[in-house]
Amino acid sequence: MTTLPPDLAQRVVRWQGHSGRHDLPWQGTRDAYRVWLSEVMLQQTQVATVLAYYPRFVARFADVRALAAAPFDDVLALWSGLGYYSRARNLQRCAQVVVAEHGGEFPRSAQALARLPGIGRSTAAAIAAFCFGERAAVLDGNVRRVLARVLGFERDLARADGERALWQLAQTLLPAREVDVYTQGLMDLGATVCLARAPHCAACPLAEVCVAYRKGRPLAYPVKLRRSARSRRSHALLWLTRGGRCWLARRPEQGVWAGLWSLPEFATAAALEDVVRGWPGNGHWLEPLEHALTHFDWTLQPLRWQLPARSPPPDLCALGAGRWFTRDAALSLGLPAPVRRWLQTSSLPTPARRATVQPTTTFLSRR
Repeated sequence: MTTLPPDLAQRVVRWQGHSGRHDLPWQGTRDAYRVWLSEVMLQQTQVATVLAYYPRFVARFADVRALAAAPFDDVLALWSGLGYYSRARNLQRCAQVVVAEHGGEFPRSAQALARLPGIGRSTAAAIAAFCFGERAAVLDGNVRRVLARVLGFERDLARADGERALWQLAQTLLPAREVDVYTQGLMDLGATVCLARAPHCAACPLAEVCVAYRKGRPLAYPVKLRRSARSRRSHALLWLTRGGRCWLARRPEQGVWAGLWSLPEFATAAALEDVVRGWPGNGHWLEPLEHALTHFDWTLQPLRWQLPARSPPPDLCALGAGRWFTRDAALSLGLPAPVRRWLQTSSLPTPARRATVQPTTTFLSRR
């Protein structure tokens, strides 16, 4: 049976008052829209990254009604680079539901909030605690790590029963008062002190009651025995330009980079070279890019092909649905981060090799 430190909440609240973070742009408000937006942005994204996006987003979409009414391409454009793009789609869907079904006001309970699109249990609890003072437990990655270490929680958090048990303990530990300060304190401890790989145990206000610290094994927690195996994928991309314009295609609504505009993708180099064989102009392969996503590593290699501006363009049916965009228009769209970086390049990288326009299936494995 897990022993709960009787003064854990008081320790966290005291520490938060003098050592926690107080200057983040989404703090000091009970505006549910802004708290919700920050919580969604912070899912699997570092604070430093969100700090660059959050001000621009609220400047463009000042409230939930503005977000609900915006063209989705505008939402994606401002989200571009934050990753996990399904969050952007769920963000607007949620805003539209709040406006259509709740009169533009967020529900005031964690239970009701969790029924909205894209809002999970922890995000719902954070909004309810910070905005409405509800005693609802948050269990994001930082809080999970802090509680697992302090309690010496031995159960496997990759299993549903282990996760449920920690949720119950997190709810039991909630203080009767200042639940918002306590919740922020746990988040801040996980983000600044109880770090995943290099915890600063000597500076932690919970060190005296921390089981993991007492055992000298903080890195053993949280226990997560079932790890997702990483896989590897490789694709070729066509960076096609003509007369100062670039051809972009809309990605499918499901999968990686869902809904973004991107360079047309091909399963193999041979498939791409078959398409461009016989086209006017010239092309060269650029150096491959290694792009790491949550569950796999992705090798992307673009073929840069320049069509003559004064010649009729070839048949582009093989590229699927797409459009020509000027550079500035393309950069105003929702683009995957690597594509945005390529389009922002003022001078082309040195070609890795000339396009042979002969079938080849080996270049993607080249290092």
